[in-house]
Amino acid sequence: MSATRRMLLICGLALACGDSTAPARAPRTFRMGFSAIPPRPDQTVTLQSLNLWTSGHADAAIMHISVPYAALFSGLTPAQEVRGNELGLANYYRAKGLKLVITVDVTNGLDRAREDPVLDSLGRSITDPVIQRSYIDYVLALDSILHPDYLGLAAETNLIRLAAPDSVYQAVVAMTNAAATRLQQLGVATPLYVSVQVETAWGRFQGGGYAGIAQDLADFPFIDCLGLSSYPYLGGFADPESVPPDYYARLRTESARPVLVVEGGWTSTSLGSLASSPAEQARYLKSQARLLDSARAIAVFQLTFTDLDLSALNLPPGSGLPLFAHLGVVDSALRAKPALAAWDEVFARPFAP
Repeated sequence: MSATRRMLLICGLALACGDSTAPARAPRTFRMGFSAIPPRPDQTVTLQSLNLWTSGHADAAIMHISVPYAALFSGLTPAQEVRGNELGLANYYRAKGLKLVITVDVTNGLDRAREDPVLDSLGRSITDPVIQRSYIDYVLALDSILHPDYLGLAAETNLIRLAAPDSVYQAVVAMTNAAATRLQQLGVATPLYVSVQVETAWGRFQGGGYAGIAQDLADFPFIDCLGLSSYPYLGGFADPESVPPDYYARLRTESARPVLVVEGGWTSTSLGSLASSPAEQARYLKSQARLLDSARAIAVFQLTFTDLDLSALNLPPGSGLPLFAHLGVVDSALRAKPALAAWDEVFARPFAP
């Protein structure tokens, strides 16, 4: 053997040994992604943000949408509305090879004591059977046209039950069950869910200990999996490390169903008495990965990839949106925060459901 060939063999063996001893990344059971919410209402920035997070930071996308009552009341059919609005974004995600999850929100996402803002402005309510039929028809159109991989029929049901009038909660129960029945009658195989608010399930807003989700499981028996909404910093946790290690797993055990985090995060700025920072937000994302692993979650989503530019938004007095304005892994100018590296570290793990 020549000296050159001998040297190549030695180098090859050294490289092989180095590869075999390199630490392997533990696989993740959960897909990861964001929604299309932009930092401000600017089409150019919206497209820049979308292109950024769909190119190497996600393998799934979520659409968290309210029923477009104004469009439906104007005479558009649900199918016309979906084809004219949601279909374009869904096609964009599909072209990027992303799995698609949809949550339909039936009340006010920033104030669960109130109904949908459009309905409120019109003096209407989901307690009206006509409104419930509009919701059901819209859900059917979403499923038949967009073909989501998972479909959520309501958001934060336990918090609605806690904060809203009972008539509103009972309407949520009635309309979601009716929609699920229609989907089943049509032979639809899309896995269905509602989401529960994790801090509420743990009794963080009510005081006391773990409250559980037994009522939700009884009221929404059609669910194939359970959506989780979790903002621990709003539930009184001072730092990520104080969140219980079974924070998600206990809900999976109680529900006996797969769980997916459909919204959540940790702020990167201090809010009132809550002290936080970009570094603390990054620590949360690393801690959250352990919560997801413990529960063998099937997905995790943040609704905002970017921080929100509150100065560009015309917020009404008392809006709750500032509480959620700094959850992005990039800032409102699309500059990376420490959270992006933490997110990408988890995303780099091989996906193995």
